[in-house]
Amino acid sequence: MADAAKKSLETPDETRSFDKGKVQVINIAGGAVGRYKFEPGWKWSEHVKPIAGTDLCQAAHFAYQISGRLHVVMSDGSEIEVGPGDVMVVPPGHDAWVVGNEAVTGVDWAGLGDYAVRR
Repeated sequence: MADAAKKSLETPDETRSFDKGKVQVINIAGGAVGRYKFEPGWKWSEHVKPIAGTDLCQAAHFAYQISGRLHVVMSDGSEIEVGPGDVMVVPPGHDAWVVGNEAVTGVDWAGLGDYAVRR
């Protein structure tokens, strides 16, 4: 059994900032957990696509939404919208954007390890 461990997203191992957003990532127990914050007007295809270099987001997300509303459109055209208290599972191949005038914040257990890494 692994040793107990703890880290805080208040003191992340890494912060990646980009126009209208940022992710804060901690590495723990062999994995990465991150907090995302996207400001009103943020859209993946406008603000992260130039960093990722892919047509759609290729990260798989398993996240808990704390605040704001996020609209997600998959490559097949299916859509979901998540808000406070929702848990989302989103496979690779999607675009997303903030809905309304409230910032979006959440915690992602799957998709932020390599998210918005400048290469």
